Amino acid sequence: MNPVVVSVLLLICSNVFMTFAWYAHLKELNSKPWLVAALVSWGIALFEYMFQVPANRIGYSVLSVGQLKIIQEVITLSVFVPFTLLYLKEPLKLDYLWAGLCLLGAVFFMFREKLV
Repeated sequence: MNPVVVSVLLLICSNVFMTFAWYAHLKELNSKPWLVAALVSWGIALFEYMFQVPANRIGYSVLSVGQLKIIQEVITLSVFVPFTLLYLKEPLKLDYLWAGLCLLGAVFFMFREKLV
């Protein structure tokens, strides 16, 4: 399988765990001390790293670190927005669209040598 595809799929999995590790405690553990939330988050983050480290190693075989980071940021926003809407029940904001457009600009600049 193409290393970019494998890397992206692993980064998607990593980001799902990352988003839950970073933000789910705001809903689920908000009445617990922050130390409990931090320990639970660290436990979830272990799974994030089990996907993220191989994703970056595989991706780095064909992409630069800058390209990997931009892919990561696009995936992060793509996972974060539905999480915010569906799990945390926060309202959709137009700012997500503007942030996404800015990221598309970043993608263009990081990959323009491959596009031209």
